[in-house]
Amino acid sequence: MSELMPIQLRALGAADVNAVLRIQAQCYGDGFVEPREVFARRLQGVGHCSWAAERGGELVAYLAAYWSRPGAITPLNGDFADYADASVLYLHDMAVSSVAAGQGLAQRLVQAVKTQARARGVQRTALVSVQGSQLYWERQGYKAESVANAAQQQHLASYGESALYMVGII
Repeated sequence: MSELMPIQLRALGAADVNAVLRIQAQCYGDGFVEPREVFARRLQGVGHCSWAAERGGELVAYLAAYWSRPGAITPLNGDFADYADASVLYLHDMAVSSVAAGQGLAQRLVQAVKTQARARGVQRTALVSVQGSQLYWERQGYKAESVANAAQQQHLASYGESALYMVGII
């Protein structure tokens, strides 16, 4: 694959699941690779608004996102919920493969989904920061927010002790 080929953004689909899992394993290690069947179900839900970045037909980065509610956290290995009254864009998972690192793809993916959110009138976005990514997300305008609901605290805990629920304005 040529480094000079342009990177195209498009909707993430069910045919991308194997490539997503490969990139997850590369970026996060075994502890955060989610089951194939869970990821496939997420992409079949009506609320997902996930994006793919590809070069020469190969997936090199992705952003799994869906429409959610304030304070709702998808647990690790959990299904995306479908909310008729969604008012938050939830960024569940984003990873960039080593072959595309350093090319600004994470920012491009986030901006693409935020453009979708603005078109829907959604003004807030949320995520769970894992593996020391808090400073990255703070530079993107996110702030850590406490989680008061016991069930949502358990969902957050599924990501490990250092996981933080973070919220940003679009």
